[in-house]
This record gives sequence, structure tokens and C-alpha cells, in this order.
Amino acid sequence: MSKVLIIDDSPSQLVSMKRAVEKLGHDVVTAEDGAAGVEAARRELPDLILMDVVMPNLNGFQATRTISKDPNTGHIPIVLVTTKDQDTDRVWGMRQGAKAYVTKPIDDDELSRVIQEYLPH
Repeated sequence: MSKVLIIDDSPSQLVSMKRAVEKLGHDVVTAEDGAAGVEAARRELPDLILMDVVMPNLNGFQATRTISKDPNTGHIPIVLVTTKDQDTDRVWGMRQGAKAYVTKPIDDDELSRVIQEYLPH
């Protein structure tokens, strides 16, 4: 069983993604903004991070960059899960260290595929 950190400031998105990830048999840790997400990543060392982009305090791009450049957390794959659907957003997100970029609303099948692709086997 793997540990997945979900970082999203929307309580409804957090609950729906958490439910979907738990249904796949994984443990879930959550954070409600980018700064809390960076702290949770350092504390929990999850196997995968699902990161929203538009959040207060530290946005998902900034949090992704912080986590991916930290020697203690840089190995953790980060998947950006966001409503921002422009190609420039996708390119920028990948340049910050994200491994994948999926747009909301994300369905359970797509979420499952992304999780299986980036979790250590």
C-alpha cells in the first residue's frame, strides 16, 4: 500500500479525490494549501503527490518547485491536478518538476491510471 498526499484548497475536491484514492487501496494524507503541502511532504514522505495549482499562500507551481528541488523530497512524483488547462500552464508546471498534468474535473479512471503510472511498483 502506498501513501498519497493530496494538496487542494477545495474541501469538495479534497474529499472526492481522497475517496477515489482510498478506493484504490492507498493511504491518503491531505493538505489545504501549498505551504501546508510542502510541510506535509517533508513530514510524511509520500509515494506520490496530487497537487492543485490555484491555492492561497503558496500556489501549486511554487509548492511543486519547492518539493522537487528539496533533496529530501525531490524523488516524490508530483501530478498537478488543476482547472488551468492552457498549454502554457502545462509546460510551466512540468518545468517546475511535475511528472504529469491533468485537468479537472478528473474522473476516477483517469486518476487511477495516473496513480498507477507514477507510484513505485
